[in-house]
Amino acid sequence: MLNLHQLRLLRELAHRGTIAAVADALSYSPSAVSQQLSLLERNAGVPLLERSGRRVALTPAGANLVRHAEVILERLETARTELAEGREVAGPLRLGIYPSAARALASGLLVSLRRSYPRLEPWVWEVDPADAPDALRAGQLDLALTHYYDYDYDSGGEEVHAPPVEPGIESRAVFTERMRLATPAALTPAPPPDDDPVRRWRDANWILPTPGTLCHTSVTRLCEASGFHVDSWHRVDDYDTALGLVAAGVGVAVVPDLSAQNPPPGTVLTPLPLRRRSEVAFRGGSAAHPTVEAFIAALREALPAEIHHGKAP
Repeated sequence: MLNLHQLRLLRELAHRGTIAAVADALSYSPSAVSQQLSLLERNAGVPLLERSGRRVALTPAGANLVRHAEVILERLETARTELAEGREVAGPLRLGIYPSAARALASGLLVSLRRSYPRLEPWVWEVDPADAPDALRAGQLDLALTHYYDYDYDSGGEEVHAPPVEPGIESRAVFTERMRLATPAALTPAPPPDDDPVRRWRDANWILPTPGTLCHTSVTRLCEASGFHVDSWHRVDDYDTALGLVAAGVGVAVVPDLSAQNPPPGTVLTPLPLRRRSEVAFRGGSAAHPTVEAFIAALREALPAEIHHGKAP
């Protein structure tokens, strides 16, 4: 008989790639994970894994079983959602929020949730959007605020580049921000200036996010579209710190509206053909769960009035 817990482990292995990563994510020992997967293979009656040294790959039968596991786990979430309908929104709620939104929204979000749902116990965890799907599938998070970027240069209109679909994960759009180029008022852009707000700063020092992050990729793509490659010794992920450096004349940076509500004196903000779209992500089958709507309503209440819900300014 197939075991639901073991199916979860097999699905985690399919997404994370190694037994060590599964063990680390779920707080098990690698030997415990291996033992459970061996029991699943025995119950299935066919090989599910191919082992080569420390590497493990799914057999065709294992990959097929993962597809069935995704359906089973989604149906389980649907059942939990239906059981929650009409009941008081209460109990623990583990919320993942990307760092810049956490700084701007977390306190207002928690105040709103506690006021509307006194018996709800929300917990906030700062998480990079790239890590949120794994955390949701593993049950470490119940809901996550994630984001992605899209560009509209030379399109004459809106051009959306949504991220790849994550198995077992669904999402709902919440709000969209325009990204801004923050420049020091005391600096003059490289001559000759043109209509491209990015290219005119091609010779400036750029304050970039950490390589490998979505934010870093978005800025480098933006500069490449303006005809130059950008690099810098400045590596800053905190937008408040980046704005402080811009005001001090250190360089220029790209920041979202959410982090640019009160820029320091001496900073000029220029709108860019780049948007950051934020969504609430959750496990498939739980879209109608009361906590999803509660989270979205609280987020929108916590947003600054200048940011339009679901519409770029």
